[in-house]
Amino acid sequence: MEIIETVVQEVLGFLRISAAWEIVTTGEIRAFASVDGIRALIFPIIPLLLIIELVLGLVRRNPQMRVYKVNFLIYVVNRFVGRFISLGIVVLCITLFQKHAPFQTTLTWYWFIYAYIVWEFGHFIYHFTTHKVRVLWCLHSTHHAPEEMNLSVNYAHFFLEAPYADLIRTSVCILMGVQVELLLIVMFIDGTYGAFIHVGENMIRDARFGFLKKLMLTPSHHRVHHARNPLYIDTNFCNLLNVWDRVFRTYQEEQTEVRVEYGISRKVDSGSFFDVYFGEFVFLAQDIFMAPRIRDKLLYVVMPPGWHHSGQHKTASTIRGGYIQKSEMQ
Repeated sequence: MEIIETVVQEVLGFLRISAAWEIVTTGEIRAFASVDGIRALIFPIIPLLLIIELVLGLVRRNPQMRVYKVNFLIYVVNRFVGRFISLGIVVLCITLFQKHAPFQTTLTWYWFIYAYIVWEFGHFIYHFTTHKVRVLWCLHSTHHAPEEMNLSVNYAHFFLEAPYADLIRTSVCILMGVQVELLLIVMFIDGTYGAFIHVGENMIRDARFGFLKKLMLTPSHHRVHHARNPLYIDTNFCNLLNVWDRVFRTYQEEQTEVRVEYGISRKVDSGSFFDVYFGEFVFLAQDIFMAPRIRDKLLYVVMPPGWHHSGQHKTASTIRGGYIQKSEMQ
């Protein structure tokens, strides 16, 4: 019976309906008008959309089951291995850094805008470094390995990536004076929207969202981010506001003539949990072993993916720069 109860609780946890169900069973429907009640209604949206997306994929005969299968397995592993690590990191950062902030924000609309811009800066730093530092890419590559885009990709992360992300984002926000209550609101919004932007073409075919693409990052932008096309590679690192991508010139819109090709530059068995989850660690270990000097071995750890001790680099910057230069010459 305990096993069955555990399974039921895990299913409810995945669907994120426990809070809403508790309100319904107690009969306190008015509680849905509170902040906690609104959150209880929002939490199940992404899992519900994922189920609808999966059904639509089956109807349209584009089920993408290999991606769903591996991403669900990754979710299960992460659920049991790293469920408390990120929370501990957030609490630690608040405890260590809040006293060093030069000022503290308050719960007002203008400080909310400030907090979100600061959060996006922290997100940009975390996200950019996971693409530009080889050992961090090993953590992040699990998220980019799927060769299809759907909402299950949101659950595909190496278990240590979330703690690293929270370490950077929380530290930046706390040091910049974002108070804890405001930080939690931003984290909730960002987490919900960050899941939604992984919606696939089975659900929304053209996800540019018209004029909104000029103001915010849409699922179309994030599809570009997950692309391995030379034009698209290593762009659109922000999550909701595209301000920092524009500042650091990593912003890229989806082009109708360049169809998105998902995945990473090396060939990945997207149906293999081991290759998706540990593949990049294996290749990094091989490069370190083959490097002739200690200096080269260390550089393989910290230099961008594609860096080579011989000087024949195939980094994302090299690939994209060469593509753009060639396009301008034509």
